[in-house]
Amino acid sequence: MEKSAKIFVAGHRGMVGSAIYRKLIKEGYSNLLVRTSSELDLRNQQDVTDFFEAEKPAYVFLAAAKVGGIVANNTYRADFLYENLSIQNNVIHNAYKTGVKKLMFLGSSCIYPKMAPQPLREDYLLTGLLEATNEPYAIAKIAGIKMADAYRAQYGCNFISVMPTNLYGYNDNYHPQNSHVLPALIRKFHEAKLNGATEVVIWGSGSPMREFLFADDLADACYFLMQEYDEPGFLNVGTGKDLSIKDLALVINKIVGFEGELTFDSSKPDGTPRKLMDVSKLHALGWKHQIELEEGIKLAYRDFLEKQ
Repeated sequence: MEKSAKIFVAGHRGMVGSAIYRKLIKEGYSNLLVRTSSELDLRNQQDVTDFFEAEKPAYVFLAAAKVGGIVANNTYRADFLYENLSIQNNVIHNAYKTGVKKLMFLGSSCIYPKMAPQPLREDYLLTGLLEATNEPYAIAKIAGIKMADAYRAQYGCNFISVMPTNLYGYNDNYHPQNSHVLPALIRKFHEAKLNGATEVVIWGSGSPMREFLFADDLADACYFLMQEYDEPGFLNVGTGKDLSIKDLALVINKIVGFEGELTFDSSKPDGTPRKLMDVSKLHALGWKHQIELEEGIKLAYRDFLEKQ
């Protein structure tokens, strides 16, 4: 990407988009194109068409999406499917129409079958049933991958897709109901500590295994892949390491400094038993994560405290 190129970062105020934006600024890119959702509704076909025709970006990072944890995904099933399909349909199609040089579509590890073998290899996509609680979101993201591939096949568009593992970091969502597990636990332990609680109750058995990547590491990978990767399909982005939710809770508990008991509520859903990315393709290209989990959680907790 040329330093003077116009680059559209869709979703620049979210955790992923803001990390990509910071990375591009750090690397010396100054012609960055951003819009808030109130300035440009990516779900609106005409608005997105008008925007692309007026601005004609050379590169696009499609990091805008409606996202949330198990509760949000399961509660707002229609919204997650409709809004994510609308966003990616509008952006990908108009990127093609206006001659965008390269587009990166960002998805999620939830695209994989619930009972897929571990670690998750890219070729396991569509080999089994999805996790029921986030099926609408996963279907939208699978459609995005297939759409990028279809425009590549039919029109020769240089559109690539990356599927990050579970993310956390600066500008995360700490909503009590709609957040993902790691930020939800940070908030839960912090509030328990403030309130002098004797116990923190954690959803599920604590046994599911999860992998976590700091969002700034993802941004670094996205920048790297925008230069180095040009293939159909998609590429996993993660650390290649996982831990149980119980062990994650213990790490967060130590960092936050809550001194009460931890209780696991097994009546609540666990979700997928394990989600570990096979990142051998990414490592073979020459990229590996830099920020380890404990260091990353300390950075995220500091960011959470600053925003209180």
